[in-house]
Amino acid sequence: MNGLAILENVRRYRTIASLCRQTAAYRPPHSSSLLAQAKEWEYRAVAELEAYFEVFNRAASGVGQSTPQAAYH
Repeated sequence: MNGLAILENVRRYRTIASLCRQTAAYRPPHSSSLLAQAKEWEYRAVAELEAYFEVFNRAASGVGQSTPQAAYH
């Protein structure tokens, strides 16, 4: 998966988490469930970012003259 796709996933996951938190504010009976869902989406976003930087760091410390961007194209 290329870097732009990973960052797009992060954006989507954080958007969903934000919507869950906003909905929780307007639906108190369901707030605990919605906040749990928001936490799960944030967890996914962090996992994607960790994967992104792991690939980036591997490419940056790689052998030869490859650049970090080369790992994503």
